[in-house]
Order: sequence, then structure tokens, then C-alpha cells
Amino acid sequence: MNQGASAPSTAFGPRERGVKFRLSFAPIERWLEAERDQLPLWLPVMLGLGIAGWFILPERASWIALIAAALGLSLAGVAIGSGRRAGVALLVAGLAIASGCALVWAKAEWVAAPVIQRPMIASFDADVAQVQQLVAKDSVRVALRPIAAPKLPPKLRVTIANADAPVGLARGDRLRLRARLVPPMPASLPGGYDFAVTAWFQQLGATGKAFAPVQRLSAAPDGGSLRDRIGRHTRESIAPGAAGIAVALVTGDQGSVSETDADAMRRSGLAHLLSVSGLHITAAVGAAMLLTLRLLALSPKLALRWPLTLIAAGAGAVTGIGYTLLSGAEIPTIRSCIAALLVLGGLAIGREALTLRLVATGALIVLLFWPEALIGPSFQLSFAAVVAIIALHEHPRMRAFTAAREEGVLYRLARNAAALLLSGIAVELLLAPIALFHFHREGLYGAVANIFAIPLTTFVVMPLEVLALLLDLVGLGAPFWWATGKAIALLLWIAHSAGNTPGAVALLPGMSRGAFSLLVAGGLWVCLWRTRWRWLGVLPFAAGAGLAFATPAPDLLVTGDGRHLGLRGADGSYALLRPKAKDFVRDMLAEAAGIDEGLADLDDLPGASCTTDTCRATISRDGRSWTILATRSAYLAPIKAMNRACAEADIAISDRRLPRSCKPKWLKLDKPMLSRTGGIVVRFGDPASVLVTKRTGDAHPWIDPPSLAGRSEAP
Repeated sequence: MNQGASAPSTAFGPRERGVKFRLSFAPIERWLEAERDQLPLWLPVMLGLGIAGWFILPERASWIALIAAALGLSLAGVAIGSGRRAGVALLVAGLAIASGCALVWAKAEWVAAPVIQRPMIASFDADVAQVQQLVAKDSVRVALRPIAAPKLPPKLRVTIANADAPVGLARGDRLRLRARLVPPMPASLPGGYDFAVTAWFQQLGATGKAFAPVQRLSAAPDGGSLRDRIGRHTRESIAPGAAGIAVALVTGDQGSVSETDADAMRRSGLAHLLSVSGLHITAAVGAAMLLTLRLLALSPKLALRWPLTLIAAGAGAVTGIGYTLLSGAEIPTIRSCIAALLVLGGLAIGREALTLRLVATGALIVLLFWPEALIGPSFQLSFAAVVAIIALHEHPRMRAFTAAREEGVLYRLARNAAALLLSGIAVELLLAPIALFHFHREGLYGAVANIFAIPLTTFVVMPLEVLALLLDLVGLGAPFWWATGKAIALLLWIAHSAGNTPGAVALLPGMSRGAFSLLVAGGLWVCLWRTRWRWLGVLPFAAGAGLAFATPAPDLLVTGDGRHLGLRGADGSYALLRPKAKDFVRDMLAEAAGIDEGLADLDDLPGASCTTDTCRATISRDGRSWTILATRSAYLAPIKAMNRACAEADIAISDRRLPRSCKPKWLKLDKPMLSRTGGIVVRFGDPASVLVTKRTGDAHPWIDPPSLAGRSEAP
């Protein structure tokens, strides 16, 4: 033994460090190995995370930073190694996030189109690109492409009163009209619907209202699109009360549904029936497959020698694609059609088709072609509903409960009803945060109402309507239209009964993006994993729900133009500045306030005093009084009186520029200020908080869109 040898080093050698590194990842590797079949489901989620990041972050530097951070995550995966699932997962996740951000950024730049900068009146000729009836407003909405009008955007949308519209107006007509046009409207209040974003991706440069007369220069040679012709024929063939629902089920055009019926469908949780999506595509494809199989199976020779299942799947695919095109090819319909085609492909090759991988594939395809769909409630609601249903039915206990067995008819019906109810509850649980975030309301009885409404729509209303349309080719559809009307009347009775029941609607004045993100993350974590670690998703879901319900109701709502405000009184009710405000404004403010009843007039609010030109109101919150001064006419008040009123007020609000000498104690919300902030939500308290619609430095292209060189007429 060499006594002079040095003592061995206690430091980890290269191999020892590698062992420690591997051991530290062992639990994660074991977990990812157990979840290996679920890992692909997160690919569209990561792609969507990148897309959402682009919409949420305000400026180009932050978008580049997001892409760089995502690529850094991929490099971390490379450092961990491609031989480990954790390394591959980080590599793919980082690339998907970076791709999502870059994809939607590129799409937003690619669809750039000129937008008018201010209201204007213009006379022009245009081709009709799309027609939508608006029964509730007794008008028709048309998308137009102006002809030889360089001072107008290439695409715009106007509303024409039915009395002024040419009879039988259809796509392909050429019109001569005069209209007042305005830029696409941004959100009027924080968290409200931002039409400017939708218009940007649809390349709409203006919206407006046409003046009489509207002249048709030429008519479409074929009488318009097949969708328009079917819609007109349906409205003429069925009772007026049921016509709107019937048109929506066939063509996807919801403009013919009356506002009363549309509100009842929303309150009862049945509004999804009006949007052509999974239920409708499934019914159409299933009916086509069943009919094809039954007809071909009548021949023993065909039944024995031909691949009838494959032929039926082909017939179902053609039917699904045709229905998608007929109904306008909206995002939910396209998503459902893609899913149906994947299901048919799975059936054709003998694979299990209805899986979460199918849903993930459909989501991935939609996001790759229409990344902007991610932020819309339609995409979120449709995919969340399907994920909830499949995740529930993939659970071993639910599989055992719904498995076929020898039992009586009544037991089987009861078990199926119970499964449908459980599915409805799961869907409502996952859809509630989305509905509350976008619409500030959610129907609580949707799970029960859908038990009756879905079978009625799928197996009675839609087949009767299809038969009526087919038999009208030989003039025999009248009895089936009558039966369709009666079935739709029953559907509307269910909607009105469920929607008008006390406590049918949950209301929420507002939900922060942080709370919504926690709810979505928790829901996805629970639904997409299978091991016991999935239940960790309950923690962020509960945290998000707590944050959402802890958000206090707004005390003051001011629209971006300064014309309208809603002020919360001591009893929790809201009062409106202008008594003659339109229903649209009242509904918008009530929705943002999270209330279901109408708004009172500010004149009647205790502590308020109003004249024709101004209103002054004083309210108390947390032991402090707040005074609000608002103008409500175009007439100027004497400067000394105005200055004195401003000095006594905490907040001064006006839709015009207030004089510089007007100096309220806290906020001056006049036209110049609101043009920078957009609509405002104020919560009084200690301290008071202010939420604005516009963000400083926002570089999204619809904030400062490309303008036109001139205007047709002076505004």
C-alpha cells in the first residue's frame, strides 16, 4: 500500500454528477413515462399559449422576448437530452410556444387592410359578398366590396333597413348606395367585446348604416348562394316564431332569431344549439352513414362483397363537408367537420376514433390556419365542451358505468339519462368560467335543459327539417314544416322555462385575465392527464374561482366615447346618465356591471341632481363621499359655473373637451383623455382602482391601422 498517496477527492467526478443528475429527474421521468400517451395532447395547448401571449403582451419587444424565452426553453430541453422525455417535452413545448406567437403575428400582418380613420358619409357602388338577416332589428346586414372607390376600404359592412333593401337581396348583387361609415369599434369598456380585433382579421375597414334609397344595379345570376336561397325558403315555409331557429339549424345564420328567443337560449344554456358545430355535424354525418348502410345492405350481394362501412364513411364525409360549406364555414363548424373526418378515418382503419387525440388534432389544425380563433368564445366553448365529455367518459369509473350490459329497457334509459346528466354537469363546470369571462353570465340549469333539448333537436327537429326541405322538391313538404314548427315551439318552451326560472343565471361583473388563466390551466391539467397528479389542477382552478368571485362590482362605468356612464347606488342598482340611451348601450353596461335587471335613470338616483345639460351625483363608499360630474348635452355651460362644479367634483366626465381650467380633485375624463384610455371602470375604496381599455404602447396592428389616402366626402 502506498502510504504517500494523496487522499481521494470528495468532489463528484463526471460520472457521479451524471448519476446525481439522472436521479434528480427520475420522479419526473417516471411520471412522464406513465403519461406518455397524454403528452401529444399538450402540443395545441403550447401553440395556443404562444398565440395568447401575442394577444396579451402589448408591444413588439415583448413578442420577441416571448419567442426568445420559448426558444430558450427548447434549448433547456436539448441540454437535458433527447433521451429523456422531459428533454423532448421541453424542446417541443418551447418550439410550439414560439411558433404560436410568430404564427399569429405573421397572420395579423398578412391580413392588413386599410381602415377609415373617422366617421364619414360616402356614395358608392359595391358587390354584395354576404347577406345576414337581422330580424330583431328589422334590417339586413351585408358585407360589401366597393367598386372603383380608392378612397374606401376594399371591404366594409353596412346595415340596411328591410324597408329600404331591394327585394330578394342576395350575395352577388351589385348595389348603389349612400351610407354613413365609421371605423370598426374597439371595446367600449375593459373586458368588453373588441370588434376592432374581429374586423381586422376579417379585413373589414368600416361599418355603417345605409340611407334610402338603395338601388340594385344588377342581380346575382343564380339568385344568390345556396345558403341564402335555403334561408329564404325556410323563413317562408315555417311559422314566424320558429323560423329563426329553423334557419339557424340549417344555415348557421342566427340573425333571424328574435332577441327574446336568443336571450332565452342563452339563459337556459341552450345557445350552443344555434351555432352549427359538433352536435349538428354529428347528426348530419350519422344520418348519412346510417341511411347509406341501410340502403346498401338491402342487397345481399353488396352486403357480402362490398366494404359498406368504408362507403358509408365516405358518404358521411361528403355530407359533413357539404353541411360545413352550406352553413357558412364558421370556425366551430370547421372544427367539428375536421373532427368528424378524423372520426370517420379512424372508423375506416378500425381504430378507436373518439379520443382526446382527435380533439387535439382538430384544435391544432384550426389554430394553424386561424390562430385568431383562440381568443374567441366560440373556439373556447366548443373545444372545452368536447374535452370535458371525452375526459369524463375516458375515466375508468365512467366507462364501467356506461358499459353495455343485460338489463331492462327502463334501467338502460335511466342509466343513459344519468350519464347524460353527468356529462352536462361536467360540461357546465368547464364552460362556466369561459361564459362568465366573455359574457359575465352563465345559465345554471343548462345540464338539465340539455337532457331534453339535445335529443329533441338531434332526433326530431333536424330530421323533420331535412325531410321538409327534400320533400319540397316535389311539393310535399308542408306537413313536415308544420311538424318542425311544433317541435321548435317545444324547444323554445324548454328554453324559456329554464331561462326564466328564479336563479337560472349566474352573474359576474368582471373577471381578470389572471383569474381566467388559472381556471383554464387548472381545467386543462385535470382533463388532459390521467395519473393521480391530475388532481393538482384543482388548486389553480380553485384559486382562479376565488379571485374571480372576490372581484368587487364596479362603482362607475364610463364608455370610451364619454357619452354614457353607469353609477352604482347604495342598494347595488345602477343608474344611467342618458335616459334615452339605446337598448344596446343599456345591455352592454348591465352586462359589464353583472346585473340582470334594467338600469335606472341617474336623475332618480338618491344624491343626484340633474339638468338638461349636466348631472352631479354624490355616493358614499367605505366612509368616504365621491362626487361625480358629467355632461349630457352639446351645450356649453358658463365657464365660471363649470370651473366651480369641476373643483367640487372628484371625477369630471364629458364626451367633449373640457376647458383647461376645469380641474376636478381626482380624474378628468373628457374626450382627449378617453381617446387615450378608452372605456374606464372605477372601483371606489381605499385605495380606489381604475381599469382602462387601451394600454399605453400597444403595438397591435388594429390600434393604429393603415389609413386610406383620402375620403369620399368630408366627414
